[in-house]
This record gives sequence, structure tokens and C-alpha cells, in this order.
Amino acid sequence: MNNGLRRLLYEYLIQSGLEANTAAYLNALILFVGIILVALVMDYFLWKLLRFLSVRFARQSKTNFDNFLVFNKVPRLVAHIIPLWLLYRYLPLAFLDFENTEGIILKAIEILTIILVLLLIRSLLRSIKDYLKTLPHMKDKPLDSYIQVFMIFAWIGGLLTLFAVLTDTTIWKFFTALGAASAVILLIFKDTILGLVASIQVSINDMVRIGDWITFEKFGADGNVTEISLATVKVQNFDKTITTIPTYSLISDSFKNWRGMEASGGRRIKRALLIKQKSIRFLTSENIETLKSIQIISKYLETRNANIETYNKEHDINKQLAINGRNLTNLGVFRKYVETYLKNHSAINQTMTLMTRQLPPTPQGIPLEIYAFSSDKRWENYEYIMADIFDHLLAALPYFELEVFELPTSFNDVLDKGNFKKQGPQ
Repeated sequence: MNNGLRRLLYEYLIQSGLEANTAAYLNALILFVGIILVALVMDYFLWKLLRFLSVRFARQSKTNFDNFLVFNKVPRLVAHIIPLWLLYRYLPLAFLDFENTEGIILKAIEILTIILVLLLIRSLLRSIKDYLKTLPHMKDKPLDSYIQVFMIFAWIGGLLTLFAVLTDTTIWKFFTALGAASAVILLIFKDTILGLVASIQVSINDMVRIGDWITFEKFGADGNVTEISLATVKVQNFDKTITTIPTYSLISDSFKNWRGMEASGGRRIKRALLIKQKSIRFLTSENIETLKSIQIISKYLETRNANIETYNKEHDINKQLAINGRNLTNLGVFRKYVETYLKNHSAINQTMTLMTRQLPPTPQGIPLEIYAFSSDKRWENYEYIMADIFDHLLAALPYFELEVFELPTSFNDVLDKGNFKKQGPQ
């Protein structure tokens, strides 16, 4: 459409008997509606054409990226470009006789163009994010944080451009005014700024990845990380609840990441049996002979007992008292039994630290701690292995005449045998 066509329609209306003002308004209205209809029809056909071509191309291509472009409506947004250009080029011609209206129309089209560009950038970034998440080496990266950072800059640029269009000023003047209000802006966007800094540090230092098992006691989180965004980290707990943690808390507070355990050869077992102190004693020759029936420590008892007897004879030790010389204790032999049992256990990783150690005595007894690593790191299997080991050890204790400490559960347990008698009713 050119200026001659616009004037031709105007003159036709004048010849039809309309007044000049009425002809001018009607001319502008007809042209406005006509251009809008042409743009809408063009937009519709372009959308249909691009959708057909993009879907056909996506089906034939080997990559999934074009599928995500279609899913995030990139072709639909691209179809708006030419109709929008058509409006920008020809719609103002309909209002040449109305300068104020022409300026408003141009600003409205420019605003629509800025919004379209922002939506197109967002769809492209989402498509890139969705595609990268399908790559094996990118699944555990905080892609949402990166995309949100880019979108923040895009929105800032878009808003500045909108401000420049609406106020007919340059962006540099806006920055000058912005400096005076920087303190207020920092206060308003404090969480966003903290989240941005935290996301960068988390990514650079590789502190947390998607799929990591983390424990964050402050927020009650204990589960797998499902999403890392600019402001929050989502953790799916093992009871299937979702805990949302501020991203900046990952660098300001302490949390536990179990990735090191999962990457290692085993999961640590660190638990103690509380042995009643009164049950610990020296072993007699008869006790040792009885314990030699336990196969996994029979050779140890033979060798160890022979060495002790030789030492006591060489040093003329009086063995009428068991405390004299060197002796075996039931707790010491049991500790050796536990160690040998673990070394022969198929579910224990023999290449990692394995020991049975005695901790300092407590009011509840002497802790005999097992420190080992299970080969299977899966939670349910780990718990089964640990329970199986301690089931066996608790059942083995009576063979060594040892007892586990338990809080008194009845009146008879409170009474010290030999010193008190239970009194019946008088």
C-alpha cells in the first residue's frame, strides 16, 4: 500500500458525499481494519506453513533439538515476525492525517516487537535447556540456573528498551537515574542477587549436582536433588515429600553431600555394641578349649594360647591367680571373632578400612565399635547388610559369656542378685 492508494480511498469517500472529517476518519478505519486482517491472514498461513515444515523436518532429522524447538513453540513465534513487520511498515500510513495517533501506533508496534523478541529468546533458551538435559554429561548440571541468568539479562535489556521507547529517551539517561536508586534496587532484588552469586559458586565449585543425595538438617532435607534454579534447590526426600532450599544457603550453611560415598567403593558401617562391663573376664583353659570349636577363630586361639603359655613358663608366672602374666579375655577373643567374621563376609568391601575397636567406657558399658564399608551402597541393601551383621553378633555374644547392656525393664532387674531378696506381701 502506498500514499496514492490511501488518498484514492479518501477521495472516493468524498465523492460519495461524506464530509472531509468523516471521510478522513472512515478512511483511516477502513485502512486500519484492512491492514490488520491482511496481517492476521498472513500470520495464520505462515504459522501453518512453518508448523508443517518444522514437524516434517523434526521427524526426519537425527537430533532431538528441533523437536524441542517445536515443543516450545519457536516456529509459532517466528511466524509473527513478518506480519509484525507488515504492521510496522504500513499501519502508520493509515493515520498520516492523525499525527498523535500515528505516534501511538508506532510505539505500540515497537512494544509488541520487544515482547515478541523476549518470548522468542525465552523459547530458544528453554529448547536449549531441554536438549542439554538429554545429554548424559549434562544431566547433573544446574542448567535451570544458567537459563534463568540469561533470561534475567534479557528481561533487563527488554525493560530498558521499553522504557526508552515509552519515554523517548536513551538508555544511558535511564542508567544515570538508576544510579541514584541503586540502594533500593539492591534491597528489592537481594534474593535474586544472592541466588545468582550462589548458583555461580555452586556450579564452579561443583558443590551440588542434580541427582546428588544431600542431607540439610537445618531445612529438614534428606534426599535427592531434583532441580537447581536461581533462587531455590528442590530436594525430593525419601518419604517422597519435597523440600525447597534457598540456593544461597548452600554456600552460607553446612550440609552433607553423599556423592563421595556413592562414588567410592562402599558405604560406611559405623555402629557399636554396648558390652556390660561385669560380663568381661579372663578365660580359663576350659573356656579356651570350648571356644576352639568356633571354626573361624580356632587357629587363632591355638596359636595365641600357645604363645601366651610359652611366655608365662619362660617368665615363671604364678598362674594360681588369673591376673598374673598374660591372659586371654572373652572380650578380646570376641573382638578377634568379629574382625575375622567381617573379613569373611561377602558383603563387606575388603579393600577399604575394616576394624573392630574398643571405645572408652561409658555409664552404659564398653562400646565395641565396628568400622567397615558395605560393597552395596543402595540404601535398602545397606540397611539389610548392617542388620544381618549385628543380628549375628548379638546372637554370638552368649558363646563368649558376654552380655549387652540394657536399661532395667522390671523390678527383678533392679535388684542386685545375692544382696537383695524379693519381699512378698506381709
